[in-house]
Amino acid sequence: ASYGPNPICKGCLSCSKDNGCIRCQHKLFFFLRREGMRQYGECLHSCPSGYYGLRTPDMNRCSRCRIENCDSCFSRDFCTKCKTGFYSHRGRCFRGCPPGFAALEELMECVEGCEVGQWSEWGTCSRNNKTCGFKWGLETRTRQIVKKPAKDTIPCPTIAESRRCKMSMRHCPGGRRPAKTKDKKKKKKNLMERAQKQHSIFLATDKTSQ
Repeated sequence: ASYGPNPICKGCLSCSKDNGCIRCQHKLFFFLRREGMRQYGECLHSCPSGYYGLRTPDMNRCSRCRIENCDSCFSRDFCTKCKTGFYSHRGRCFRGCPPGFAALEELMECVEGCEVGQWSEWGTCSRNNKTCGFKWGLETRTRQIVKKPAKDTIPCPTIAESRRCKMSMRHCPGGRRPAKTKDKKKKKKNLMERAQKQHSIFLATDKTSQ
């Protein structure tokens, strides 16, 4: 029987013109639908989004999930599927996964991510495998992977990083930089050539004046 456009007495054991289904058949769930100021009962094979089926000896009912942003739940405090844009994690729904967990986009779930240890101390400042002879070099620090991620597609954070550093010894002990030695020899040669040229000009001028 049908009473008006909204409540349909399908699967009801008892039905009211004003309130719709009052009791449902044994395998169906009683759901109290609200539309504005009006509410009426329906008997459903499965509960709608945001509700879960609660079976009791008296009558099976659809109860509301208490988890925020939950689309379907196993019980009132454990969500099995979150609304669009939210990730499921241990029965809750999140915009982003908690620290230590990574988002599995195809299932919209948070799974165990890649866990890394603490950073080591910064290493020795060096350049071209030398710790002297240059003004600037690079120093590096590393950390170990403590636990691999649940899936190979989940990337691990960087485990090594370097930064620019100033060397404590710019000049190597007991040695000279070849480039500077060459520069000194070249400057000395230029000075000698310039002095010889000026001396030749002076002699030529002196002969002319005589």
